[in-house]
Amino acid sequence: MREIQGDEHIAKISLVGVGMRSHAGIASTMFKALGHYGINIQMISTSEIKISVVVHEDFLELGVRALHAAFNLKEKPNQE
Repeated sequence: MREIQGDEHIAKISLVGVGMRSHAGIASTMFKALGHYGINIQMISTSEIKISVVVHEDFLELGVRALHAAFNLKEKPNQE
C-alpha cells in the first residue's frame, strides 16, 4: 500500500521576470540569499521567466526580505 503525505505549513516564494533569460546567476543569488538566513528550500521549480521555491511558512517574510535585499528591491508606497 502507498501513502500520500502532505504539509499545510508551506509557502511559495517566486522571482518572476523576462530578464531571467539574459541574466545569469539569478538562481544562484536567490539560493545564496535564502541560505544565508538558514532558510531550507523544500522544493524548486523553474521556467524561462520564473524561479519558485517552497519553504516552511515560518520563513516566508524573512525569505522575501532576504531576496529584496539581495536584488536591491525597494517596496513601493501604497497606492490607494
